[in-house]
Amino acid sequence: MRLIVTRMGGIAGLRTQWDVDVDAQPDSADWEILIDTVPWDEVPPAPPEPDRYAYRIRCEPHEVTLQERQVRGPWRTLVDRAQETGERRRLPPAGPGARRPE
Repeated sequence: MRLIVTRMGGIAGLRTQWDVDVDAQPDSADWEILIDTVPWDEVPPAPPEPDRYAYRIRCEPHEVTLQERQVRGPWRTLVDRAQETGERRRLPPAGPGARRPE
């Protein structure tokens, strides 16, 4: 199982991604319980918040995008663990007018 957390936005529009191979973790059972407890189907809509972060969280077959203020409770625990454990990559900014690597 693979968990991917992407943080997008902020003032500079930067994107950072953390990739966790859950099955390779020594505490994979704890990861699976946490992934199963987050409310994947109960994310209320929220308007975009300019200059604040948003998080895209993917773990097949699930995918959600949360505004920074929505990352609470089990979502916060999941994001924090992914950031502590996962392989971190910087991604180019997304969107119109974003500079692409040459």
